[in-house]
Amino acid sequence: MWFLKSAKDVLGEFTVNSSSGLSSEEAKTRLGKYGRNKLKEKPKKSLFALFISQLRDMLIYVLLGAAVITIAIGEYVDSAIILAVVVLNAVIGVVQEYKAEKAIEALQQMTASKSLVRRDGEVREIESEELVPGDIVIIDAGRYIPADLRLIESANLQIEESALTGESVPSDKNADALYQDPKTSMGDQSNIAFMSTVVTYGRGEGVVIATGMDTEIGKIARILDEDHDSMTPLQRRLDELGRMLGFLAIGICVLIFIISLLQGRDLFQMFLTSISLAVAAIPEGLPAIVAMVLALGVTRMSKSNAIVRKLTAVETLGSVNIICSDKTGTLTQNKMTVVQYYTFNNLKAVPGGAGKMAASGDETELIKSFVLCTDATHENGQSTGDPTEVALVVLGDKLNLTKQDLNSRYQRVSEKPFDSDRKLMSTLNKEENGYRIHTKGALDNLLEITTSVLTEGKIIPLTTEMKAHYLQVAEQMSDNALRVLGAAFKDTESILTPEEMEKDLTLIGFVGMIDPPRLEVKDSIKEAKLAGITPIMITGDHKNTAVAIAKQLGIADSMEQCLTGTEIDEFPDDKFSEKINEYRVFSRVSPEHKVKIVKAFKAQDNIVSMTGDGVNDAPSLKYADIGVAMGITGTDVSKNASDMILTDDNFTTIVHAIEEGRNIYNNIKKAVIFLLSCNLGEVLTIFLAVIFFWPIPLLPTQILWINLITDSLPAIALGVDPGDSDVMKRKPRHPKESFFAQGAGFRAIIGGTLIGILTLTAFYLGLNEFGYSLGSTNIPEEVLTYARTMAFIVIACSQLFYSLSFRNPTKSIFQVGLFSNKYLVGAIVIGILLQISVIEIPFLADAFKLQNLNWGDWLLVIALALVPLLVNELIKVITRAAEKGKSTRDNEQIKYKKSTEN
Repeated sequence: MWFLKSAKDVLGEFTVNSSSGLSSEEAKTRLGKYGRNKLKEKPKKSLFALFISQLRDMLIYVLLGAAVITIAIGEYVDSAIILAVVVLNAVIGVVQEYKAEKAIEALQQMTASKSLVRRDGEVREIESEELVPGDIVIIDAGRYIPADLRLIESANLQIEESALTGESVPSDKNADALYQDPKTSMGDQSNIAFMSTVVTYGRGEGVVIATGMDTEIGKIARILDEDHDSMTPLQRRLDELGRMLGFLAIGICVLIFIISLLQGRDLFQMFLTSISLAVAAIPEGLPAIVAMVLALGVTRMSKSNAIVRKLTAVETLGSVNIICSDKTGTLTQNKMTVVQYYTFNNLKAVPGGAGKMAASGDETELIKSFVLCTDATHENGQSTGDPTEVALVVLGDKLNLTKQDLNSRYQRVSEKPFDSDRKLMSTLNKEENGYRIHTKGALDNLLEITTSVLTEGKIIPLTTEMKAHYLQVAEQMSDNALRVLGAAFKDTESILTPEEMEKDLTLIGFVGMIDPPRLEVKDSIKEAKLAGITPIMITGDHKNTAVAIAKQLGIADSMEQCLTGTEIDEFPDDKFSEKINEYRVFSRVSPEHKVKIVKAFKAQDNIVSMTGDGVNDAPSLKYADIGVAMGITGTDVSKNASDMILTDDNFTTIVHAIEEGRNIYNNIKKAVIFLLSCNLGEVLTIFLAVIFFWPIPLLPTQILWINLITDSLPAIALGVDPGDSDVMKRKPRHPKESFFAQGAGFRAIIGGTLIGILTLTAFYLGLNEFGYSLGSTNIPEEVLTYARTMAFIVIACSQLFYSLSFRNPTKSIFQVGLFSNKYLVGAIVIGILLQISVIEIPFLADAFKLQNLNWGDWLLVIALALVPLLVNELIKVITRAAEKGKSTRDNEQIKYKKSTEN
């Protein structure tokens, strides 16, 4: 709490004299005690560690278990295929996450490399890493602050802190300021200079109060270093699915073993059969398919200005229902802009854009005084200096009063620099017949030293009524969160000393400026709200400014929806979580507050996205379900703490990314339900055969072929299905929603049951051709092979055709467009060709124990394979008719209700 103590007390606690600084010996002792002034590095993950982390998944464990069992029983081809799937899944994940977690490195790069320090009574330049608590540091314009300092001297000192606090403009610093409130926010601590901020104006000296990880930026680094990774909704769904399938596979094996004992079957043969069932129950290709679908989604999003750093983040975007956004640089342009100016009885708005505008005589004098009384520059889109002064120079350009031209015509002779006590700056410039003093600054302070007013080119005395009128207009600007800055002048025949400049001035007028909202953001926020997403503003800026911007953008309606950092501190964590949904704006917040806000929203079962670009956003980006950093204005720290980076810094891209995320989740769900319905058909086929003592219709190798080749191609094609145009008209899905919600489970059961029954039907018909039935004994091997071939073709082709029906739960394949997903059509064609190949090519047929069919049986199995597709399309027709009938009845009830009310 160094900001609560006077400079004298702080120097005393560090036992240092400000005029001589520490001795070299004392500095060396303290360096040993406190350590070097640098941030600790987080250990980097090796490629092997990244690879292993990809295997920590329940479904992968199940697959590895299946691989071990198949090796144990000598089915090496099966085990090789399963292990190849596991490795492929891990490789896809490693490739996407290889450049992860460099936030601490970026923080280190931001710190200053050299510092001016007073030691042994002399000023010397040393490595910033060698600074210790108690060192006296000299700072001036352009220098980075190398450690946290308690200022002991300041002269017109201003420090740019936007990356740390979110403030739009540099903060005035005052070494003599003292505070009584221990809860004073970081942005209000004017007697402290924070590590990695930059001096924009003035000079000062400070005593080092914290170095390295003990600084405010070090605290951020420590938060980033904490291990808090949580599972995404998709990871949770897949983990639950993996557990369910794992237990199902174990349960099947146990059940088959018990049945085989009761039936007196050969135990080893039944063990192989149970393995077949376990293989049938597990969709071996699912992890790799999900990884591929996510990777393809990442590629598509990169073309739309969104770079996703973690695969699972794509899907999480689809369930986001809270977007917490930093104000400065994300919702606003991070560029102070004059939006209004006022001369007596004349208020004018400044149009946006780079277009020129005309001005009256008084207006020209106002802007001329502002431009001449600045030290900033703005040429060819590049600016230097204080953002407030840059805004004034830009305004001059709009009125063809360029700084370069005015400086050459009205040369500056003398000046009285700005200081935070006067809140004024004055310059003395040459005029044709003498000199003119131009003064700018806070309107209240200007009115105290002005005696007249410029109106319609004439100078008239300033009356009490006029002064009240000026203050009234300025108050209206302030109520709209505009920063008010006034200008005055005085003509003189001789050069005046700085002490004589600010007396008996003539007031010209004032301007209102603000960091304006990004032009495209308002529409994006409207679209987000329609999609059931709540936008939240989080900023280090002042409450009035934050609420004014929030109102303009449609984020908040009133001041009651805003909470400050100090007010947040008064809430216990549980109470804060309960009330969090009442607020839309959080102002004057620290990095710790931002994390607390994100955690509170997450505690209410929300999926939270946090956007930002500053160092102060990095911890909350890390804790959010989705951290979104700005690619152009964002710091390296925010980018490396994020899950996604916007290359165009456009808030609209977030909304598009959410739409993409929703479509990707829907596509993954289609692929999962499709695969599970196929596997259910396989399980049912084997299980019924075991229960009724029938021959086994499918061998383990054949099931693996279907699961990894036949099923996988349509599943991948469903994963890249064109997006649903209505997806952003629906609310976000609940984060706990199951894969089987909204009738998906029912469709999987219907499809799986049909596929299983039709496969057994084909097997029966194959046996029947040779005079055998399902209950026959001593069936020749060649007859079994023929019947299994028919079953194999039916189960494979029925799954291929059935995939067409999965594109939309209610629309028919013709309404969706039979050829609108060319990948799916291609997958079906390739799948059929592969089925023909595995039967027709001799060495493949021998490996999979299949044989060629006659033309009549080919037609029969294709007809059987089409049945699940046709049945599902018929169910859709009935569903649409029922929904239409319900809609008609609802409309009739509404009409009847209205007619009775009238």
